[in-house]
Amino acid sequence: MDTLIRFIKFPISFDVVKLKSDLSGIMSKNWVDHYNKNDYTGKWNSVALLSQDGKSDNIFALANGGDEMRNTEILDSCPYFKEVLNSFHFEKTAVRLLQLAVGAEIKPHSDHCLGYEDGSFRLHIPIITNPEVEFILDGKRLIMNEGECWYIDANFTHSVANRGNQDRIHLVIDGVRNEWTDALFYKEAPENQFKKPEVTMSEEQKLLVIAELKRMNTNASNELIKNLK
Repeated sequence: MDTLIRFIKFPISFDVVKLKSDLSGIMSKNWVDHYNKNDYTGKWNSVALLSQDGKSDNIFALANGGDEMRNTEILDSCPYFKEVLNSFHFEKTAVRLLQLAVGAEIKPHSDHCLGYEDGSFRLHIPIITNPEVEFILDGKRLIMNEGECWYIDANFTHSVANRGNQDRIHLVIDGVRNEWTDALFYKEAPENQFKKPEVTMSEEQKLLVIAELKRMNTNASNELIKNLK
């Protein structure tokens, strides 16, 4: 049975007044339309607080860690956002503000390798939201309030619709798993609920795979055959 944790509402909250104060100073900056054009209707845009080149219009999320991330010119003008980020002791691979306009919808989709079980993860901190935002994750609606901190396993199908009369803006942080985050996550759920279930294969399926690998007859396929046997 799949016991993977889909989401966590952490017992952490941030000062909404300070979050909105930092945000107000950058609303006039250049917000870039999200690059996944086929995934949404209406207006969905972003600015980066951390990026590889230190530019706020570089809103791409990196799948893996190891690349040095730099403060953008926008983050340098936001003392409370810096304080929030510094409170999380893990490597950040992307930090963005994501704005979903009134009437906009993010279509059902899933992201790649963004579950804690992959060694990476995504946090959401709502700064501006409203009760008519419908965030659906794996068939369940999540109601995330301003100043809260949520983990979302983005490997599972999710969608968002802003049916309210106010734009929704979240601070979204992608990070790399480490001992500090393990301690944070394991307080909320057992360790085994952050591990992918092992894929089991019937003997018949195994024989079919081996037959196909034999036809390929490469060093890699022959090695896989040894492992399967």
